[in-house]
Amino acid sequence: MAVENEKEISTVDVQAVEKNDSPDISLEGINIFGDDPNFKPGRVALFLGQIWDSFRKPPNERKYIQKLDAFILIYSLLSYGLKSLDVSNVSNAYVSGMKEDLALYGQERNLFNTFFYIGYLVGSTPSQIIINRIRPSIWIPTCELIWSALVMTLAAAKNAKHIYIIRFFLGLFESSSYPGFAYILGCWYGPDELAKRMGVYDCAGYVANMFAGYIQAGIYASLNGVHGIAGWRWMFIIDGIIGFPIAFWGYYSIPDFPNNTRARWLTQKDREISLVRMKALGKKEPRRLTAKRFFDMFFRSWRPWPFLVSYTMLWIAGTSSYFNLWLKSLNMFTVEEINIIPTGGYALGLVSGFFFANMSDRTKARWPWLFAATFFRFLGSLLLAIWNLPVGVIFFANLCNYIGEPVWSLLITWAAEEFQDDAELRGLLAAVGNSIGSAFNMWVPIVLFPTYQAPHYDFGYIVTTVFNVIDFGALIMFLYFARRDRKRKNVIINEYGYAVDRDEYLQGLKELRVMHGVETASNTDGASTQSGVGVMDEKTAGIKTTIQEL
Repeated sequence: MAVENEKEISTVDVQAVEKNDSPDISLEGINIFGDDPNFKPGRVALFLGQIWDSFRKPPNERKYIQKLDAFILIYSLLSYGLKSLDVSNVSNAYVSGMKEDLALYGQERNLFNTFFYIGYLVGSTPSQIIINRIRPSIWIPTCELIWSALVMTLAAAKNAKHIYIIRFFLGLFESSSYPGFAYILGCWYGPDELAKRMGVYDCAGYVANMFAGYIQAGIYASLNGVHGIAGWRWMFIIDGIIGFPIAFWGYYSIPDFPNNTRARWLTQKDREISLVRMKALGKKEPRRLTAKRFFDMFFRSWRPWPFLVSYTMLWIAGTSSYFNLWLKSLNMFTVEEINIIPTGGYALGLVSGFFFANMSDRTKARWPWLFAATFFRFLGSLLLAIWNLPVGVIFFANLCNYIGEPVWSLLITWAAEEFQDDAELRGLLAAVGNSIGSAFNMWVPIVLFPTYQAPHYDFGYIVTTVFNVIDFGALIMFLYFARRDRKRKNVIINEYGYAVDRDEYLQGLKELRVMHGVETASNTDGASTQSGVGVMDEKTAGIKTTIQEL
């Protein structure tokens, strides 16, 4: 195998025992779906496939992916969207009568978020560890049921102290949602599917935030004062009621993981397909998490830290929640308009989120699009830090933060693929990141964005600009260390772009070939590999793959 430089593309080609049979090591080569290998999608399917990948897949594979979307993705969208709706409701309620009804004239608005993030901090990492012991299909919906009941109690709050207590427990039980679903999605979808699903998952938050303004405006106009209940209280009642059926559906729709699923909507063949897909991709199955493994993951390796620094910066560098306060300060808009105008930003984030995620999947590149999205967040903070600009420019600066919202899904997708060799690390990254982010969010908004300074947070916007610069630096570190890690002995880049252990990956694929009758067990038992030179014995029978060594 000739190597000219560190980025040489090399090919391992072992002749098949069967004449004229040398299938690629891939899901299509094994053809577990039973689709016609010569299938070609029509023009309409090709066009729609540019938007959503399942349209261009062969019939059986398309049916399988659509089934995953119908249960895993749709439930995660509804669950996360509802959580985002509650977060927006607190901000909308504050400017829709809560401030006056509860006499909130100090830092209470920021403290509502502080107590929420204390609960989130306490719950995030333990919840992800619990998922390693208790099935997600039990744990996540149970947390959702408790969360829904707690949201309804906000309507009965008589003072700020009541809200502090409720918000703490809301954060505690909500902490299982985002990292839990990010982990589950990463276990079921491939590299040409995952970024779009994570992007759409994040977009559920944009949609919820977008409609929160309209819903709050509609409730304020139609239900304010009905049965003696203020409009902002009705919003929490309705939010909680919606949560109950979604939670009960979760017990049925969450399939746990490919290696232990018992979801009734998956047939036996679907379950086999799920295992084969993950093995073909080189993804490791979940294992039992021990204290030693946890310590080794986070204190004996570089791997999580660039991600965690970047993820923390995403938590504390956002400025979108202060948009409506700036609008209110202009004294140009009604309460309904103050609630509705920011929905344009969420609509922009929706379009941006899907665009960046779709392009990331189509190009199979994560970091360039992540850098582009991060730039918009930086630009928005920079313009707000300058501040003495025309109203139209300040309006644009507030929108920039929404355009940059895809950073969350792109970063998690990139990490899920770089760390596909460790299922527990993939699951814990977002959870630990949420814990650290929550720890900062308990006090950073109070220091940088005190309520009495609204809407001009001169020091706050300067600091968020610096945070975005730090985010850029952390992403560059992530890219550098990930590429350096791929140079380790016996690590290859498989055809899906994942860094995998050479011997383990090829052994797993040989097992798949035996499973599907392409290769006999005796051939597998007699296979040998000459480590480090990329040449394997002919007895490995029929393995052909392209490997990129960095």
